[in-house]
Amino acid sequence: MSDDAPRIIRKKTGNFLEDFQPGQIFRHKGGKTVTEGLFALFTDFSMGTNPLGKNARYARAYGYAGLVCTPGLVMLVSFSQTVEDISENARANLEYIDMRFGAPVYLGDTIEVETRILGVRPSSSRPNLGIVHVQSTARKNIGSPDEAVVMTWQRKVQVYKGDDDATIEGFEVEPDDIACDLVLPKYGDKATYAELAHLSSPDSYFEDLEPGSQIEHSRARTVTDEHIALTGILDNTSQVHCNQHMIDLDPEQYVGGKLIIFGGIPFTLCLGLSSPDIDNNSLGDVVYKTGRHTAPLFAGDTVYTATQILGRRDYPGREDLGIVETRLLGFKYQREDGAEHDDAPEGWKKVKIFDLEREVSVKRRSHYC
Repeated sequence: MSDDAPRIIRKKTGNFLEDFQPGQIFRHKGGKTVTEGLFALFTDFSMGTNPLGKNARYARAYGYAGLVCTPGLVMLVSFSQTVEDISENARANLEYIDMRFGAPVYLGDTIEVETRILGVRPSSSRPNLGIVHVQSTARKNIGSPDEAVVMTWQRKVQVYKGDDDATIEGFEVEPDDIACDLVLPKYGDKATYAELAHLSSPDSYFEDLEPGSQIEHSRARTVTDEHIALTGILDNTSQVHCNQHMIDLDPEQYVGGKLIIFGGIPFTLCLGLSSPDIDNNSLGDVVYKTGRHTAPLFAGDTVYTATQILGRRDYPGREDLGIVETRLLGFKYQREDGAEHDDAPEGWKKVKIFDLEREVSVKRRSHYC
């Protein structure tokens, strides 16, 4: 190699549709330790209000080792580790399936993730795309006495071919049976809990969340181009979230022709904005049966949320808790000249951006107040 004519190496990053094989295992690079800065930034950004993630005295009184990471933060840290191998070259994330939570995550815990390839299906309408189906599992503190599964989930993502002429043979394999049940502290002294009851919402206990109702949450949040920095902090490397020049070179190739906000951000915002009314008296989310991003979010959009209460049932083995079955909805408003819609101000239309079937463990007032 000479100074006048250096050898050019164009690195390939991520995998394309033709690279995935049945049952292939990715042990993702890096891992991530939950630092105090990371915890504070994303807990506060999401506008969540559960005292378990805000007040160490409260968390310890409930039997936790300290401040507890919200399900949204655990999801963000875990999900982002899969991006380079699975969705670096994706057009869109399509669906979350059977997302279950296990052991609590604390400040200082280190999360590492692996993913198994369950399926590939080429697109019949867009020959340069296909759908990849994966199963990912996140563990904390591997090799230590408190090693544990913290979450497991499946997702489907729309991925580009690297070679438009590549022939794709579709396949589907069965997911692994991953043990991942919510780990909860034992029920303690009611008098202690009653002394702390003023630190959580008085109207978000199990008894308050009545099936058949829809709660329109009062707060909203505008996302600016801060999303680029937030995505980088999480080590999410997908270029559709941070490389506007790439999009400008071929805007028809990308949704909206501009940067798309990383789906984990509206996901956690919807959880956080609903928190005062739904999970303020929760000890943890149990499962997200299925979830979808139904429209993209861009810088300048404002996220609103609502929650439908679908049902309630007893928590197995816990008289102090119940499980509330919900449907979490995220939406934004878009300008539409002359528009008149019953669910939007004049000149605007309401656009659903997110839909999540969510089951939450919620304290019973009878045992905690």
